[in-house]
Amino acid sequence: MRRTPIVLALLGALAVTGCSSSGGQSGQSAPPATSAAAPAAGGGGDFAVITHGAPGDSFWDVVKNGAEAAGKQYGVTVTYQGDGDPAKQSQLIDQAVSEKVDGIVVSLANPDALKEAIGKAVAAKIPVVTINSGADSSKALGAITHVGQSEDVAGRGAGEQLKTAGVTKLLCVIHEAGNVGLDQRCKGAEETLGGTVERLQVDVSNLADVTSKVTAKLQSDQAVNGVLALNPAVAVAARDAIKDAGSQAKLATFDLSADVVTAINDGEILFAVDQQQYLQGYLPITFLNLYKANLNTVGGGLPVNTGPGFVTKDNAAQVAKLAEAGTR
Repeated sequence: MRRTPIVLALLGALAVTGCSSSGGQSGQSAPPATSAAAPAAGGGGDFAVITHGAPGDSFWDVVKNGAEAAGKQYGVTVTYQGDGDPAKQSQLIDQAVSEKVDGIVVSLANPDALKEAIGKAVAAKIPVVTINSGADSSKALGAITHVGQSEDVAGRGAGEQLKTAGVTKLLCVIHEAGNVGLDQRCKGAEETLGGTVERLQVDVSNLADVTSKVTAKLQSDQAVNGVLALNPAVAVAARDAIKDAGSQAKLATFDLSADVVTAINDGEILFAVDQQQYLQGYLPITFLNLYKANLNTVGGGLPVNTGPGFVTKDNAAQVAKLAEAGTR
């Protein structure tokens, strides 16, 4: 999986705990440089993670796992909350500001709707790290960095692989209305597919209806020979729809779950675009802890990329073990 240089540098820095050297004629070692490890250890703190993920969503469960793991490592308190309604997500941000937390992590699926709430956090001098979607808006809203993947780049990569697989007409299934990142994925795929891309709006909270709508589309338009899901639960629903419709359409998806990895192993899904969402929980808490303890900032005004990588039948078995552990 691809790692950016800034992430590799950070992880390498965290692994260093000190060093010693010999000096003078005595040949004795200098005292350990224990102070260098102090910022990473942190001095406690309260960080709020507020996403647009619905409770129980397998993708966001992994983000939560990453954030909580970082919290334990650094001895800080991490509170995770998610709500797919932008208005309610804004209220959760307002609540965190009123509680005077030490930092806020927020997914930016709907930048315009969250602008005011994030502005209040920035005005209160609470550092904000945005994750997942909305990289283009992150800096303008005052966040200290963004952690995620370039949705355009990821979409183009998916389109290239689907083209190689022989897909000429693609159904791109959008599961959250107003999520700018999802539309970027479809646009990216459209740029490289070289065929037709049609969007289908569904509701991720009603997977039975997702299956029904995809089935109906495949039955009514038999020219559709590819389906691109943008969510692992939607991918499983689309897999069932392809079977129900008696279609030979090839299926790919964004993001991972244990069910998706199994389906890749079984040949039911071609590949999954992996944005390594565990890092989208783990790294922001790391960055906020370093900011609080040492005023460090990461990214230099550019996003810290966590993907895309691709999970195929070649590496699915390895990833499956990690997915079972809740880290992929």
